[in-house]
Amino acid sequence: MVFAMKTPAIGLLIGVIALTGCAHSYVLRLTNGSEITTASKPHFRDGAYWFKDAKGEEQWVMAASVSEIAPASVAKAESKSQATKIKSDKKRKWYLLWLG
Repeated sequence: MVFAMKTPAIGLLIGVIALTGCAHSYVLRLTNGSEITTASKPHFRDGAYWFKDAKGEEQWVMAASVSEIAPASVAKAESKSQATKIKSDKKRKWYLLWLG
């Protein structure tokens, strides 16, 4: 009887895990430097990327203005690594120390 109760719970757990994999948000990086966070994966159709925004409304962006599409988790990791790289690359010359 204990085994019979665990079987539906395991099936339900596997189903929930499988469905949460589809709920990722994506980041569209545009050629002008701005970013758009989407609620669904962008799909290419008719020369544009179509996606749903936070309100659930369908939006589009021309493909020529998109430079990169990445999951939000990857985009956050990349922006953190770029921020630390900028800080470490900034070297001050000894003769400019009196300026600032």
